[in-house]
Amino acid sequence: MKKLIAGNWKMNGNLAANEALLRDIAAGLPAQPACAVAVCVPAPYMAQFKAMVAAVPVLSGIDLGAQDVSSQQSGAFTGEVSAAMLKEFGCRYAIVGHSERRHYHGETDAVVADKAKAALAAGITPIVCVGETLAEREAGQTGEVVKRQLAAVIHTNGHCISEIVLAYEPVWAIGTGKTATPEEAQAVHAVLRTQLKAATDQVARVKILYGGSMNASNAASLLAQADIDGGLIGGASLKAPDFLKIIAAANA
Repeated sequence: MKKLIAGNWKMNGNLAANEALLRDIAAGLPAQPACAVAVCVPAPYMAQFKAMVAAVPVLSGIDLGAQDVSSQQSGAFTGEVSAAMLKEFGCRYAIVGHSERRHYHGETDAVVADKAKAALAAGITPIVCVGETLAEREAGQTGEVVKRQLAAVIHTNGHCISEIVLAYEPVWAIGTGKTATPEEAQAVHAVLRTQLKAATDQVARVKILYGGSMNASNAASLLAQADIDGGLIGGASLKAPDFLKIIAAANA
């Protein structure tokens, strides 16, 4: 399976910094990388990304992603961005259910499932995030939590579940500098793979990314695991040398 390295810029960047970052990535990006690459940028910068692709052709090898999407198609939902709007900017991916959205914005498993459904209906691949808190891990509830979160998405999306990308992001390892060991991450990815196998006979199409502080130094060991198909990269995606090293690890 072709690996996927997806950068999540979160609420970072400005016009000048974005241009410098993308030009630096372009300078080190293989003409035909063996892995798929995406960057999920803040919504106001999607137009800038499209303009940069036109100006720097090698960037056409990077897919555009959004950091969120509304579960609604249109209407009186101030501040929301619909999947159809994202599609007009050539958006290939949309992150749904990131732990920060679940924690700070109160998104439930059902809301996340509906957002995934809205993305799929517009032809956008949702990157569905699941993961446990430190308290849940210490209580031995990791498997229970991630299976519950994924079950909601399976229930709402049925046979379309084979069209998603799944990302395991242990909440305790996001932005903390901590990371699951390759063996710990692999164990959870294997649980998720088994759950997907029970839901679709097209499980081989579903990429499962690791999203807990993957960086230039640990990417190779994480990506070597049998059920880790790529990474959802936070802070390291804002540093061109680090992001390129992770891409190189996925290309190996």
